[in-house]
Amino acid sequence: MLASRAHLAKQAAAMLVRQPACLMHHGGDWGNWGNTNVAVVFSGCGWWDGTDIHEAAYTMYHLSRNGARFQIFAPNQQQMHVMDHMKMQPSSSDNRNMMIESARFSHGQGMMQMNDLSKLDVSSFDAVIFPGGHGIVKNLSTFSKDGKDCKLNNDVERIIKDFHRARKPIGLSSMAPLLACRVLPNLEVTMGYERDESSRWGRWPNTTMVQAVKSMGARHNTREPYEAYVDEKNKTQKKSRTVMSQKHTLNGGECKSRLREAGCQGDGMHVN
Repeated sequence: MLASRAHLAKQAAAMLVRQPACLMHHGGDWGNWGNTNVAVVFSGCGWWDGTDIHEAAYTMYHLSRNGARFQIFAPNQQQMHVMDHMKMQPSSSDNRNMMIESARFSHGQGMMQMNDLSKLDVSSFDAVIFPGGHGIVKNLSTFSKDGKDCKLNNDVERIIKDFHRARKPIGLSSMAPLLACRVLPNLEVTMGYERDESSRWGRWPNTTMVQAVKSMGARHNTREPYEAYVDEKNKTQKKSRTVMSQKHTLNGGECKSRLREAGCQGDGMHVN
């Protein structure tokens, strides 16, 4: 087990960007993803009402660490509600814009680094990544209200379909696979475990979503929280639950090899 994890660690880390304003890796080896452009889609800032901070930070870290370029996008729209993350309940007196909230991830360069999701053009990017968080089910879709019959944000639906049509990889973390399952047929995904009792991490919060994506026509593959699954036919890569109490599972170690399987090669991204 240790040997296999060490092997995965050596293959490690996902793609992309070399944006000096938000670098977490200065100088030295930039990796071999310098010709790759990735769009990262956020839905706000915060686990309960937007994009999870851990997943966002680790996505950007590994993209930057491997030397590719990325741009951050979010809908220029109001989020469903604002959550008090201590009380875990909505704050009735507050209303926030997803794009403005997502700019919190931009290291003080909000207007330079944040982009309106409606402007995302598939022809300018080699891949798209959707980190998780409850913004997936509240802001990018209506899943929190409508379940399996949910509707997606118009731009989210357009982007997923455009990348799929162009045979370009789509990365989906935590809850995000349900977005693709809702608008693409016959996907193979993972959202971790299918039943609470299967989880050695305690209560597994994605089980309801697993049943929903199966009812949407997707095939679910059980995986550990630190594992990814690649649907090679559809060029989609999914990571199961990443933010239980074990934050160290957010190491990205599996992502690089998985993205290669999905069509990403060393000198950029090549789609068969």
